[in-house]
Amino acid sequence: MTPASPTSTTTPPATAASCSAPTPASTWPPSRRWPRHDPRTRRPGTSLVPHPAAAQGTSRTAHGAPGARRTLAPRQLGLDPTAQLLANRGYAVLQVNYRGSTGYGKSFLKAGIGELSGAMHDDLVDAVGWAVEQGYADPARVAVFGGSYGGYAALVGVSFTPGLFAAAVDFCGPSNLVTTLRNMPDFAKPYLTNNWHLYAGDPEDPAQEADLWARSPLSRVADIRTPLLVVQGANDARVLKSESDQIVEALRNRGIDVEYLVEDDEGHSFVNPENNIAMYHAVDHFLARHL
Repeated sequence: MTPASPTSTTTPPATAASCSAPTPASTWPPSRRWPRHDPRTRRPGTSLVPHPAAAQGTSRTAHGAPGARRTLAPRQLGLDPTAQLLANRGYAVLQVNYRGSTGYGKSFLKAGIGELSGAMHDDLVDAVGWAVEQGYADPARVAVFGGSYGGYAALVGVSFTPGLFAAAVDFCGPSNLVTTLRNMPDFAKPYLTNNWHLYAGDPEDPAQEADLWARSPLSRVADIRTPLLVVQGANDARVLKSESDQIVEALRNRGIDVEYLVEDDEGHSFVNPENNIAMYHAVDHFLARHL
């Protein structure tokens, strides 16, 4: 399946040439840290800021797991095509290592326990505030983009903090934590105890099931008013296609602007070049329209 034809096409900024070639590593901004509401800690992350004259908006990306990490050391600049594409199109890119991310010690990793849609989301919201305060972002032109847990974070962004983001892209993200965890494939179930059951909850426990539902974007679908692009692999065994189907259907029933791209020969991440190209084309056009 190919993405729906956009209503408009991307118009490169007049100074796009200034950001079309890779920027020398020595001139890239270093990793950033910004204050949290809790003064005991500062949240780490990375940012790509294009030439100011080429800035088209800001895209905040959220990584997967819990228990993953974003890095942007100079030697790794070529390893994140999403950040490279967005920066090339003139967007400032902010990649946030919210609490629960690896690489910053046990206390930081464990700080994410029980904080899905809570303090983990607060970290992302604070990152947006920091980018606005620094002059990197126009608060009316910020998008959120993530895959897997990052897709869930994008959905949380538009359902728990409606009005914060001008656009959102959800790539294979869970919309209902209860059904996501109940439908995990057999090969993943041995790892749930020290991962999702620890960080989010066990849906077989009634109290935890209720908490999981309260933290699910689908439970607040009535609050979503942000334009949304949902991308899904039909063969995804970790986050079933039904997770995307149900939130797309609920939003369309309310008349909310949502685009839905499904690739029939993909799973939890896209591996076929033609499908990745189609996805990035869809993201490019979508952000150009809404930012």
